[in-house]
Amino acid sequence: MFIKTIKLKKPNILAAAILVVAVAALVLIILTAWKFASPAVYEMKTETQRQEFLSEMGWEVSDEYDECKAIVIPEKFNDVYTRYNKLQKQQGFDLSKFKGKTAEIYTYNVKNYKDHDKDGEVKANLIIYEGQLIGGDVCSTELDGFMQGLKNGTM
Repeated sequence: MFIKTIKLKKPNILAAAILVVAVAALVLIILTAWKFASPAVYEMKTETQRQEFLSEMGWEVSDEYDECKAIVIPEKFNDVYTRYNKLQKQQGFDLSKFKGKTAEIYTYNVKNYKDHDKDGEVKANLIIYEGQLIGGDVCSTELDGFMQGLKNGTM
């Protein structure tokens, strides 16, 4: 067995200490950035969880979902899905991770959308896969309607 001893001079000790501190700081920065880059996970296994989420987003909705349907997220996105996924990415979601998967869409009537007071005119859609929220939108069902992210920006 061989043992090698290294004797450091004072300037080398200082350089080594600076290097250790720099590496530790870099690791801390990377771990912090990774934590904040990770998308939030919203459990949506119950009606209560869905209602609470929509309330947190600033929406007053019907007491129960208006509709629930199963959809298959396409393996290949067309222009419509590409644009829709762009909206999802702006919210921290990404449907491309779920291509080919079957998800559920829960639709709720929104009661408090600014300047839209007709019942059923504005809908909130939650896309849920295996009990977790993977996307959604708020949209108008009118002919010249709109679509936006889940957060109420009109409050």
